[in-house]
Amino acid sequence: MLTAKIGKVGKVLICGMKGVGKTALLEQLIYGNVNMDTEIHPTIEDIYVASVDTGRGGARETLRIYDSAGLQGKGQLPRHYLYFPDGYVLVYDPTDPSSLDMLADIKTDIDRNKEKKDNVAIIVLANMRARNRRESPASPPTQITQQPHVQQQQPDQVESVLNRANNWCARERIKHYTVNAMERPSLYEPFIALCARLHPPPTKSSFPQLRQVMQKTQKSDS
Repeated sequence: MLTAKIGKVGKVLICGMKGVGKTALLEQLIYGNVNMDTEIHPTIEDIYVASVDTGRGGARETLRIYDSAGLQGKGQLPRHYLYFPDGYVLVYDPTDPSSLDMLADIKTDIDRNKEKKDNVAIIVLANMRARNRRESPASPPTQITQQPHVQQQQPDQVESVLNRANNWCARERIKHYTVNAMERPSLYEPFIALCARLHPPPTKSSFPQLRQVMQKTQKSDS
């Protein structure tokens, strides 16, 4: 993950309802040390740094990811979170429809306060971690007769929430990803895509003579 040549630094805020697994996602992405027995404490505020290879060659790009406390109630972000980020990662739990509803409020708040940053990047993550935990085989014997009914209804509810999230993201023109905090590879694509969007490659001039002049100028400056 480490590299001697460091590129630009993008500031990203990860946010969502309390308990949807934001910190677990980051711990897994950065360190790869999260499993079903890992104890994750509620976050007040924390910062993670990721060195990302976007596949374009050259220097890796750096993401400084701000982990925020989980929101409750109306879901309004603190004011200072609406001005400094270059991008946002909005996380919800597909087994809890209200966590998706909260993202709509957060997105409205971001749009209302991003006049100074028109190129703010936003992605949405459906964290399937909670679904896996509900399906773990640890049910008391007295609940065995009820379990088949729960297993029948759960996929339908989750699928409905995921479809609603996909439709909302399509209307808002933001990318939606289904990930799992227990599966590190599932986290690579969304964060690489986010980093690539925050750091687009420099535009090449269509005039060869101009490119040569620019290259000579850069060499003379160095």
